[in-house]
Amino acid sequence: MQKELSTKTINSILEKYEPQRHNIIKALHSLQDAHPLHYISNSILDAVSSFFNITKAETYGIVTYYSMFSIKPRGYHIIRLCQSPVCSMLNIKDLLNHLADRWQLKPGITTEDSMFTLETVECLGACDNAPAMMVNEQLYTELSKARIDEILTHLKEAYHKNL
Repeated sequence: MQKELSTKTINSILEKYEPQRHNIIKALHSLQDAHPLHYISNSILDAVSSFFNITKAETYGIVTYYSMFSIKPRGYHIIRLCQSPVCSMLNIKDLLNHLADRWQLKPGITTEDSMFTLETVECLGACDNAPAMMVNEQLYTELSKARIDEILTHLKEAYHKNL
């Protein structure tokens, strides 16, 4: 798997934006989404700083302020598990324990094979079908341990078929 975006790719993404401050967050999202490890690397920080004519410290400040950005490499699939009050009432802690025991996933940790990173979030807006999680951009609801196993097994198998 590719570990870094090329300078050419970074520049082609940045060229889609006018170099004005109000475009920085949109550009960072695009760059993080394009990165195979779903994070803002040092080379991206440098390129964004140069393109928007701001200091690297300013760019770093933006990236570390917003929780949707990461400066650490993450897995191919990012799992966001909702821990809203509704999901909490529906035993989200049991699902977190299951993810730790069965999949070696804990919040903020990426699996050794770089397949999955688990993050907890405050709300996914799916309270009517809680408990809920997102994997990348796909929302999954009415979770159980068996449903989580089914979802993650399918994702892992699909990934290995595409290698």
